[in-house]
Amino acid sequence: MAAAPGALGAWQAGRARLVAACCARLGPGSRLPDSLMGRQVGPAMWARGWAPAAGGAAPRRGYSSEVKTEDELRVRYLEEENRGIVVLGINRAYAKNSFSKNLIKMLSKAVDALKSDKKVRTIIVRSEVPGIFCAGADLKERVKMNSSEVGPFVSKIRAVINEIANLPVPTIAAIDGLALGGGLELALACDIRVAASSAKMGLVETKLAIIPGGGGTQRLPRAIGMSLAKELIFSARVLDGQEAKAVGLVSHVLEQNQEGDAAYRKALDLAREFLPQTIPTKDRLEGLLAFKEKRPPRYKGE
Repeated sequence: MAAAPGALGAWQAGRARLVAACCARLGPGSRLPDSLMGRQVGPAMWARGWAPAAGGAAPRRGYSSEVKTEDELRVRYLEEENRGIVVLGINRAYAKNSFSKNLIKMLSKAVDALKSDKKVRTIIVRSEVPGIFCAGADLKERVKMNSSEVGPFVSKIRAVINEIANLPVPTIAAIDGLALGGGLELALACDIRVAASSAKMGLVETKLAIIPGGGGTQRLPRAIGMSLAKELIFSARVLDGQEAKAVGLVSHVLEQNQEGDAAYRKALDLAREFLPQTIPTKDRLEGLLAFKEKRPPRYKGE
């Protein structure tokens, strides 16, 4: 049976324009449909470079309609009080952050490095693109594949998502926009999901007469229960952030801010809270010693 982790166009169009909608390119001045509650992306925003935002709480994001392939995934090791937190930022604005062969290769390489890095304490998966988390598989690329390539490609997406699920440190998905098909499956592989109220989430593959292929049929029931998971998959229903919180799909929901990164900021707060709790670390030993000596612990993020 055919399976695919992505189907943004199935939800957006639902008719003959399905593949075209899935593959529509975003560029300066473009806008998502109003029904998706997208934000206007103007030339100034696309021209901005990477720089700390006011207060240093979150980075501003730089965009390009022609992002270099090596920039499709940005891996950032945070410093100072955030030392130990790693941010994986998906940055394929022109393809709605969909999974391409190159992006999957980069994700696999990044995860392979992170799982053996003893300095990593918490990982945040986010988008660098306003209004989009991840739209699933890149159908524009897939339509160019021959039949013998499709199966291995879907298997590789599933393998990378499984690798993220098996990381030895806490993982947080910061969902500040659309997470459909494989995009939601990516979020489901994380330990914790945080969403903006304007986010849209769903396993919409049945609109394409296929099934979720990246583990969603297994992880969604674990998150929200078997009966409701079946209902959402069979209907290809899309939930907003508040609805997702109500059914237990996400742990926290926040009103979106002007910068479009409310979920990421909450994820960063949670990650900071986790830093002194993970083991085995020097901070763990300091915590035990402080308890024995009846004094406040002096954590160093090590």
